[in-house]
Amino acid sequence: MEFYHGKEAEDEVMVMILLLFYILLNLYLFSISNVTGLNSIDKYRGKNTFKCREIAGNCISTMREAAANSDWNFTNKLCLLEAEQQSLSYDHCQAIASYDASITSARKSGFIHEQGLACEKAGFYHKRNGAVCKAAEYFKQAHECYEEWGSSMKVDFIQGELNNVQILVNSELARER
Repeated sequence: MEFYHGKEAEDEVMVMILLLFYILLNLYLFSISNVTGLNSIDKYRGKNTFKCREIAGNCISTMREAAANSDWNFTNKLCLLEAEQQSLSYDHCQAIASYDASITSARKSGFIHEQGLACEKAGFYHKRNGAVCKAAEYFKQAHECYEEWGSSMKVDFIQGELNNVQILVNSELARER
């Protein structure tokens, strides 16, 4: 291993700092792309606006490029964006598969908070579609992820959703009797 001294060492450190900055900037921009995509998809839900659909499509394209370069870091985000887009297209089977792929990918990469987000979004998807028992399963997973992550605010929010879903499950069971 070669060690640098003086000006060479300073140059080497500066290159490493710039490289690290570049990497962090790209991670930040891809994260912003993911948030922008999810926000566009949420705005699009219930509306048929071309602009929101276009933004979501652009974000998915950007995330697809990122995932091609760093599978472990971006595949879960790509799958989540695709799941949300598929849910808008009423592609039920593919949406569920993409939510599950996002959850699995986030788990494999150790992104417990992103696993929780994918579980949460899957829970809302099932709740919107009347599959309240399935929604409860996903919300329970999200609750566990957020608890492990240490976010009491998200734990409380998901607990509220679990309580609401449980009311729906109970009323569904009462109707069946």
